[in-house]
Order: sequence, then structure tokens, then C-alpha cells
Amino acid sequence: MRATGDFVTIKDGEIFFLGRKDSQIKRHGKRLNIELVQQIAEGLQQVESCAVTWYNQEKLILFMVTKNDLVKDHIFEELQKHLPSHAIPDELVLINTLPFTSHGKIDVSELNKIYLNYRDLKSECKLSGKEELWEKLHHLWKSVLSLSEDALKIPDESLFLNSGGDSLKSIRLLNEIENLVGTSVPGLLEIILSSSILRIYNHILQTVFSDKDLTLSKNHAMKRKFNVTQEETSGKSLRQETVMPLNCDKEINAFIALSRGNQILSLNTDKYLTKLGHCPSTYSSDLNSQTDIQNRESLNTPPLIGKSEDPSCVVEVSEEETPVIRAEKMEFRVRWRSDTGKCVDASPLVVIPAIDKSSATVYIGSHSHRMIAVDLYSGKVKWEQILGDRIESSACVSKCGNFIVVGCYNGLVYVLKSNSGEKYWMFSTEDAVKSSATMDPTTGLLYIGSHDQHAYALDIYKKKCVWKLKCGGTVFSSPCLSLIPSHLYFATLGGLLLAINPATGDRLWKHSCGKPLFSSPRCCLQYVFIGCVDGNLLCFTHFGEQVWQFSTNEPIFSSPCTSASEQEIFFGSHDCFIYCCSMKGHLQWKFETTSRVYSTPFVFRNHNHNSEMLLAAASTDGKLWILESKSGQLQSVYELPGEVFSSPVVWESMLIIGCRNNYVYCLDVLGDKGNEVQSLEYT
Repeated sequence: MRATGDFVTIKDGEIFFLGRKDSQIKRHGKRLNIELVQQIAEGLQQVESCAVTWYNQEKLILFMVTKNDLVKDHIFEELQKHLPSHAIPDELVLINTLPFTSHGKIDVSELNKIYLNYRDLKSECKLSGKEELWEKLHHLWKSVLSLSEDALKIPDESLFLNSGGDSLKSIRLLNEIENLVGTSVPGLLEIILSSSILRIYNHILQTVFSDKDLTLSKNHAMKRKFNVTQEETSGKSLRQETVMPLNCDKEINAFIALSRGNQILSLNTDKYLTKLGHCPSTYSSDLNSQTDIQNRESLNTPPLIGKSEDPSCVVEVSEEETPVIRAEKMEFRVRWRSDTGKCVDASPLVVIPAIDKSSATVYIGSHSHRMIAVDLYSGKVKWEQILGDRIESSACVSKCGNFIVVGCYNGLVYVLKSNSGEKYWMFSTEDAVKSSATMDPTTGLLYIGSHDQHAYALDIYKKKCVWKLKCGGTVFSSPCLSLIPSHLYFATLGGLLLAINPATGDRLWKHSCGKPLFSSPRCCLQYVFIGCVDGNLLCFTHFGEQVWQFSTNEPIFSSPCTSASEQEIFFGSHDCFIYCCSMKGHLQWKFETTSRVYSTPFVFRNHNHNSEMLLAAASTDGKLWILESKSGQLQSVYELPGEVFSSPVVWESMLIIGCRNNYVYCLDVLGDKGNEVQSLEYT
């Protein structure tokens, strides 16, 4: 017997062939045997024979020999009836005969050549006119959104996100359109995410074709509508007749604020942090990592690879490549959950007053337009404020601690009183604000981006915009502030990473990454990191020089986070892995989850084993993973009853996260024998 890579079953002494081991792939976060696609396709009446390939590990291609050349669209519709969405082929290619090797097997390399020629030929074919472009755009729209070709005509004002699209599908539509027209279309992704199908069509015509007469009337081109009342833009509260202005200098509170990516903002809390085992910052307020700054033990171990098949154990790969099994038990218990009415994609902000930690508050928004403040320990809703549209932006606290700042789909940046939710000021941009604000602890300025392609610096105390900068692309992600050197980093869906002077708004340098940047930049003392949809994590110096890149197999939407020692960097990928790399870009370990990892990981300390650092991460199928941060070993897994795009935040023994089942959850993390695992020690 020898290892052939075939899956078989044995019945009554006979071996029955089931399929090939190399036919197992992971697509859209789920496992798929491509032979299943082939079997379903072969069962269709119009198909004589077929074969399926996983082209460049990025496209599922179905090659068909059919009995009728005119049944391609019908076959696609039939496949959608019999296959799950993650198994629908990207392309159907009609061929005359299937190629075989000398051993009688399907010649996959020859099929790949056929597809390459097919793709090149398709890109070389010139469109006959605007009518054909319009028809093919409709076809691609339906294909990417898995809509039947017999579906009703797509209205001109249809928006991609409102029609069932998401970030990943928008990338696919972009690639399909660029394949269709045979060239890149700058700025198209931003249009797909924010504008109508007619606006997408006009943008393609204006960008790719020189004949201006082809362009349809722009009067019908529709962008996202903003229903902003005069009362809102005036900056007056909708609930109170008067708003007393707060004096930041006189009413500064001492507090700690935690947000995704184990970022901690501390103000006037040096003594408090010292009690927690932290070293005070040079600044009275600063952005620190939550883990022990003095823990700077380097990692020189070989890469470790863990899998999620058994929640109680994980396989390590040692230097001799001998599997080492280690089991750890850690449990989750729901402390409370709060219903927001609709999906919660935003990440929580946790604010802990230094003088009374028992009054700690969780601030988070949802698609229901609601912004809520919830008591961290009891789950009691302290206040609720209805904003003008959907909220995906995560909240940010002001320097004085008296205000919460959050962006909204209606293009407004809301400044709310932290103790009551009253609307103190509203600043209007020209498009949706999904970016989360970043606060400068030295000046109190707040920085935020908008889909209107601008970055803004806001002085909320003077209620004015200090500066505004055109970024050359939609700003989806959140800015990152470096205090030394004094740089502010923004990323765009046009693929630009920008370094900006936070005081003046002047651009210091820019780097084109070539593909859209949904990930937020993260910086440490030496470097700036960002994930790209081409699957690469990129590392730059603060002067814009690229140091290294680390490649995964799928797009990176997850924002990176660093350990406090700045020895490791953690991030997730759509290839379903959580990664840990050294600051030199070397893989330390990777852990395979059960779905795509969109959110940002969070590093915290195991209180039961003081020297052990843990990592919390979430996959989009709703699973929460607790890993040992040095090795990637699985400590525990818990499944929420809905998809998760929110990022976890951990304080003491509590993990807070949003879920697409409309709830925000607070979970107690219980260690060995039911002991609580704590992120920070306190007295």
C-alpha cells in the first residue's frame, strides 16, 4: 500500500473510490469538495461531461461539454438550485472535449491553459457599445449576488450593499468588471460600495472610454441619500432645549478606555496603572497596549500550526515536526446580552472611571440606528440614543471623558454626552462615515475618515473642523496615530496608505498598495502595519519605506494588533487562519478557525498563570477563539448564535463583542476549575 491521495471506503472486501484528497478546498470560509460540484453538474440533462478546477486557488471554474451551446445561463441557474452558495462556480467555460493525460485522468494543467486563453480572449473582445456594457453589467451584478437571470430587471437606482452585497462580493464584482473591460478602473470600488448601478455604469464609461457621448444622464445617477435635518446639522440636541457647553480644561476625568486591538487610552491614571502593573507613559495620556510593557521576551521558535477540529486540544509542529498534543480547558459563560434591534457590526468601547471601576460602561452602535450605553457588570442599559442611520463605526471617547464620538451612514459624525447620550454636536461630511474616530491625547483633536474621500480633524470643544484633506479614495477604515514620530495614518479603498501631519493636515508621504485597504493601519515604535485585499500584510517604516510583506491565501480585512512588547503582530485572514508574525515578518504560528476572520484580535493576560498571555479572536461564523499568544494553542472556543464582524474587547474576566443576531454580548471567561481569567490585575 502507498499514499495515493485517494479517499476510499471498504465494503465486503472491496475498495470503492470516493474522491481525491486534493479536491478538498476552502472557499468563502467553508470546506468544499470540488468533485461535488462536478457530480451535480454531470447530473444535469444538458451536460454531456464536465470538470472543475480551482484556478490559482482563487477561482472555481466549471468546464463543460454540453449537448446544446445555448444553455450556459440555464445551467448556471440549475446549479444555484442544487448547490450551496459557496459551491457556485465563478465561471462556466464551454469546451468541445475534455483533455486527458496519458494515464486517462483529466489534464488539469491543460484546463488551466484553456481558461487562461478564454480569459485573455474575453478581455480582448471589444464591447459593441453602451447597450452591451449595460447588459453585461446587469449579468455580473446578478451573478455576484447569486440572483437568477430570470429575476426582475435591476432598477437604475439599485445600491450594491442594499441588494445583498458585502465587502468581499464588492471585490469580486470589481474584478469581474475589470476582466470585462480589459483594464483597471480607478475609483470603481468606492462607487460600487456607495452608489447605484447606473452610477457604476457611467463611471466605467467615463474612466475607460473616451467617447463622452456614451455617458447616460447623470441626473439619474444616484448616490446614498442623506436625510439630515436642519436641526441635526445645527449641532443642537434633539432631546434637550439647551446644551450647556463643557469646559474640557476644568472637567477632565481620570479614566481608562479600551477598544479593539487591545488599545488602551489612559488619562490622569499613572498611579492607577502602576497598581495594575503597568509602566506610566511619558505623556499624561497616551495610547498603550493592555499587556505588560516590560514583557519583551523574543520569539525564535519555528512556526506552529494549530487546527480547530477539537476544541480541547491543538496540534503543534515542533522542530522535528512531531505532533505534540496539549489540552487546556477554559469555559465561557454569558454574563449578559443586550438587544439592539438589528445587527451589531461595530466593536465595543469600554470606559472605566479610575475612581470607581464598578461604574464601567460599554458604548456600542448597531444597524438599528441605536447608540447604547450599557453597564459593564450588570448589562443594564444606561441610555439609548437614536441616530439618523445605520451605525458601523465604533465609538471613541473624548480627552475629557465627557463625550462619545461615532460616525453614521447618513454622513454625520455625532458627538454625544457620555453620561446621557444627548447630542452635543453633529459634524456633516458628504458621504457615509464607517470609519471610527481616533483621539489625539496631547491636543484633544479627533481624526476620522469618510466615504467622501476626505480625512477630517475635529475640535469638538470649539465645534469646528480644524483641517480637511482629500485622500484620493474612500476612507473605510480607522486612522492610526503615532505620537513619536507625530504621524497620523489613513488608508483608502483606492489602495493608498497616507502619512499626515496631525497638527496641519499636510501629507508627509503616501504609498500605493495596488489593491483596496479595508484593514486599519496599526503602528508601533518602529513600524506601521496594514492588511491588504491581495492577501498581504505590509510593514513600513514611519518614513514610508516598505520593510517586508507577509502573504496569506485570501484577502485581509482584519486590522493587525501588536503585543505590548512589540515583539509580535497578530491578525486574521479570509483564508480562515489567525496569524502571529515577528516584527521581522517571520511566521511564529498560525491557527485554523472554521470561517473567515474579519475582526481584530485582542491580547490579554491570563490571571491564573500570570506569565501567560492570551489572544481573543472571532471568526465570521460566530465562533470566539481563545489562544495562547506565544504558541497559538487553543484554550477554548464558544459559538454565538449569529455571524460576527465585531471585534472583541476584554476587561478583567469579561469579553464584550457584537453579533449579527442583534445582540451585544458580555461573556465571562472562566479558567481552570471555573476560575476567572483576567486581562488586568487591579486593587
